[in-house]
Amino acid sequence: MQFIETKLPGAFLIELERKEDDRGFFARAFCRNEMAARGLVGELVQCNVAFTHRRGTVRGLHYQVAPAAESKVVRCIRGAIFDVIVDLRPDSSSYLQHLGVELTADDRRQLYVPEGFGHGYQALSDNAEILYFVSAFHSPQSERGIRYDDPAFRIPWPAPVTLVSLKDQNWPLFDRSSSAQPPKVI
Repeated sequence: MQFIETKLPGAFLIELERKEDDRGFFARAFCRNEMAARGLVGELVQCNVAFTHRRGTVRGLHYQVAPAAESKVVRCIRGAIFDVIVDLRPDSSSYLQHLGVELTADDRRQLYVPEGFGHGYQALSDNAEILYFVSAFHSPQSERGIRYDDPAFRIPWPAPVTLVSLKDQNWPLFDRSSSAQPPKVI
């Protein structure tokens, strides 16, 4: 596994190190020891799949607060997505900054999303599917979100947004004037 640092401290792109032969290739996609060696959460307790029918659909941006704060390892296993993370850690040097990366089934890259980050994505193809592992069990009472179109973040989605769930449309706007944990929304 190759860990590529991003501009947001603690977030990494993970590329497979392929061992190829006439049959194809073999690669490790996760290793608790390699994660721990970089100070990343390596205990994953749940694996989720999300399938999106139409290009342009946006899911998120979601996160969970303590005691169920979670880190994620996200991979696109069908089609292509534009994956976005937002640093919501008040003590971070990249607080309120975001990063967007394209993940495709063909490139097999993964994104490590640390605790304290909002996460969402836009389908760049019809029938996009992602697989993601999380370090904490889903906790509805700990779930939070920020709107995909929140002017506080100005996320440049690469395609016209065609569909967003009612839940994701109704997250409150982020209040930049607050540095309390978790972020205050208005």
